[in-house]
Amino acid sequence: MTSMSEPSPHAEALAEVIAARQAGDPERARDLVLRLVERAPDDVHVAYQAAWVHDLLGLEADAVPHYVRALARPGLPAEDRRGALLGLGSTYRTLGRYPEAVATLEQGVAEFPEHRPLRVFLAMAQHNAGRSKQAVESLLTLLVETTSDPEIAGYQQAIARYAEDLDRTWPSS
Repeated sequence: MTSMSEPSPHAEALAEVIAARQAGDPERARDLVLRLVERAPDDVHVAYQAAWVHDLLGLEADAVPHYVRALARPGLPAEDRRGALLGLGSTYRTLGRYPEAVATLEQGVAEFPEHRPLRVFLAMAQHNAGRSKQAVESLLTLLVETTSDPEIAGYQQAIARYAEDLDRTWPSS
């Protein structure tokens, strides 16, 4: 990610939102962040925290516009941008908006290729979008890359070959 991260001029108020969320009081966090949204509707940091709180409360449809605003302009630190892409993609999937989920999570994987959770959520969205073969191939690749199970590791080459094309067969000699 090449855009510069800019601190929010509302950092102190945001810290209060985050503290309420982390203390297990998402309703208070929502009240605080919605007041901030009114004062700073274009602040990407405020938008990201508003999205997070709405998701936490199970208000996924209300989280979407906040995620979109958070991602629309530069300024989020890379870690928060990654979280916003994952959150928005996951939220779209939860809402049954599968093409948007896939597109958002593909963008996340393109920007953060080493972030494995993005790849897992992308596979789930691909499955929901009717692209199960691609999803399974992706999960098999991830499994081969991350497993510490010695029995699975013993099949690493075979799994990796199938991950390239799950439907591929090899002629017998």
